[in-house]
Amino acid sequence: MQLNDLIETNGLTKRYGEQHSVENLSLHVRPGRIYGLLGRNGAGKTTTMRMLLGLTAPSAGTVRIFGQAMPARARQVLPRVGSLIEAPGFYPNLTGSENLRIFARLRRLPQPERSIRTALEMVSLPYRDKKLFSQYSLGMKQRLAIALAIMHDPELLILDEPINGLDPIGIAEVRDFIRRLCDERGKTILISSHILSEIALLADDIGIIDHGVLLEEESLEELEAKNGRYLQFVVSDARAAARLLHDRLGVRQVQLADAHTLTVPGRALDAGAAVQTFVQAGLTVQDAHLYEDTLEDYFKRVTGGEGIG
Repeated sequence: MQLNDLIETNGLTKRYGEQHSVENLSLHVRPGRIYGLLGRNGAGKTTTMRMLLGLTAPSAGTVRIFGQAMPARARQVLPRVGSLIEAPGFYPNLTGSENLRIFARLRRLPQPERSIRTALEMVSLPYRDKKLFSQYSLGMKQRLAIALAIMHDPELLILDEPINGLDPIGIAEVRDFIRRLCDERGKTILISSHILSEIALLADDIGIIDHGVLLEEESLEELEAKNGRYLQFVVSDARAAARLLHDRLGVRQVQLADAHTLTVPGRALDAGAAVQTFVQAGLTVQDAHLYEDTLEDYFKRVTGGEGIG
């Protein structure tokens, strides 16, 4: 926990009878960053976000947003929050601007047209366009939904699976402007997803949730540092190579796969120095390769299960 966390939960739990959808979850979202809540479908991501927004009452635990207790201070907090939890009920026979105009009126925004124009520009949709919502691509529909979430210029965005179902081009577009919202507009964003590769490209901090339990919460840099990394060499004599690494380069952890293949875990060994040592000693080096775990590998290791995909 940090004193300036924008979102903080403590022991957050949601039970439906005997089923625990979320269990004792303590989440911390720092300001000015993108937090990726990562988990399989059904892991508890949507339930967590609904509890944050007061849409679902927790069975136990507390939620604080901007330091204010939820849902008790919802009237003070929610005007500062934009969210996309379920697809908005847009009218298919209206344009994007016309749809947003209805919501702006309902929300009584003080400068509705300026808010609409700014929101559409931020998600790269035209302000004056005759295309009806029914003619929008899935990516355009998702961008309009996010435009609705940011139309009142919130400080915090809570987005549930905003790239789900999009094609690669749509995913890239949504990913880019979410990143810009954080970097250029200073928004803090909590985004859930089951697409590991996209979270790895987008998030600053990551929480891994599985069966309602938050297993890991750390920065992407910290997570990458914990990922497995090892050098693998294929040489004429693996045992001789291992002795050389130990005697000349002080390497103590060496694993022999067979008579010609050895691996060195970690990040400390200089591959070039190792190859030079082998060659100078008369060994033939057929291959030297660096291997690193992916976020998928890490997810499997943390959850003790299969991949997410």
